[in-house]
Amino acid sequence: MSDQDRRVPDAVVVGAGLAGLACALDLCRAGWRVVLLEASDGVGGRMRTDRRDGFLLDRGFQVFNTSYPQVKRRLELRRLRLRPFTAGLVAHTPGGPVRLADPTREPRAVGTLLPGRVLSARDLAALAALTVRDAVLPVSATARRRDRPTSEALSGLGLSDAVIADVLRPFLSGVFLEDRLETSARFFHLVWRSMVRGSLCLPADGIGAVPAQLAEGLPGGVLRLGTPVAEVTDAGVLLRDGSEVPARTVVVATDPATAATLLPGLAVPDTRTVTTYYHATDGPPLAEPTLMVDSTGTVLNTCVLSEVAPTYAPPGTGLVSTSVLGTDPPGRAEAVLRRLAEMYGTDTGGWRQVAAHTVEGALPAMPPPWPLSRTTRLGPGRYVCGDHRATGSVQGALASGARAAREVTADLRPDG
Repeated sequence: MSDQDRRVPDAVVVGAGLAGLACALDLCRAGWRVVLLEASDGVGGRMRTDRRDGFLLDRGFQVFNTSYPQVKRRLELRRLRLRPFTAGLVAHTPGGPVRLADPTREPRAVGTLLPGRVLSARDLAALAALTVRDAVLPVSATARRRDRPTSEALSGLGLSDAVIADVLRPFLSGVFLEDRLETSARFFHLVWRSMVRGSLCLPADGIGAVPAQLAEGLPGGVLRLGTPVAEVTDAGVLLRDGSEVPARTVVVATDPATAATLLPGLAVPDTRTVTTYYHATDGPPLAEPTLMVDSTGTVLNTCVLSEVAPTYAPPGTGLVSTSVLGTDPPGRAEAVLRRLAEMYGTDTGGWRQVAAHTVEGALPAMPPPWPLSRTTRLGPGRYVCGDHRATGSVQGALASGARAAREVTADLRPDG
């Protein structure tokens, strides 16, 4: 091998979101020469946190689940200083607020789960059976199930139409970023399993602390920020400034739209868009770290982030996060504030909007049948990874990046 060949990277990874970070880390640990190119000024992709006027503002409402296998494998959770949400939710229904919680972690909620208090005995039994089954069965059992829309799966459990419409649909709409429950039931069961087995939290320094910790594990010189890629070429990649980065292999670890641009002919799924409003308040309108969901669909969910993690707001100030499907057209912010006044039972006239983040392509659409994982190989020396190649989750993104690294390694080895 010539000196020139030794200087050419074994792999260029395009995109330093979770999938790209996982892929680059694993390739480096396997001993390959890697360059990780990121167009923006920081790592994380959709998982970024901004600081503004003393507030921590995640780019869209985020939660961090401690049960994901990739999370356990890759991250030092103690360093993230995780702060938990309540293990439950409050659903605002036509009949008033309904509180549901895991009685094993929220003992004070036991009374709300008595038959007839909130749910019927039949609904309680159906939810208990769902929870036990998804918590105990291996993931492989979920993958083998016949896939169908989540709406059909919930109806098949024996749950009442009222509970599905007023409690589960509003909650899952915030998870799937769609309100028809047309998302794959395979993914729904994985989500339910992860919530039962783990805790939903936020890092004290914002969700951006997660990719930042991953990036710390990269060797020096691997990550190049502010380096947008214009084209994938036969020899590597062409940067927008006209320079080239040659490489034996190229892994595209971007959002689906960018991936389709860089890899013409790549089939990518539709995506979901979400907008999150951040409001500063004089104090917490709800003095607990609980997610509230809305059966009217005006908002997906809302919570007082500063009750989850006090570091999200300056002392003496509250920070409320509220997400809605789609974009931020004129008049929507005012309608959201009116609904928040009803949900929190307070006057929102004095609330100050700190930011509104619209995230295009926040999640891939995952209609059935949806494969929980798929190959990252596209052709000789060309790969693609991301949550759109697995499941729309932190676990999906990290697992897809790990799979890409395994497949690149297998193909680069002389006996591969």
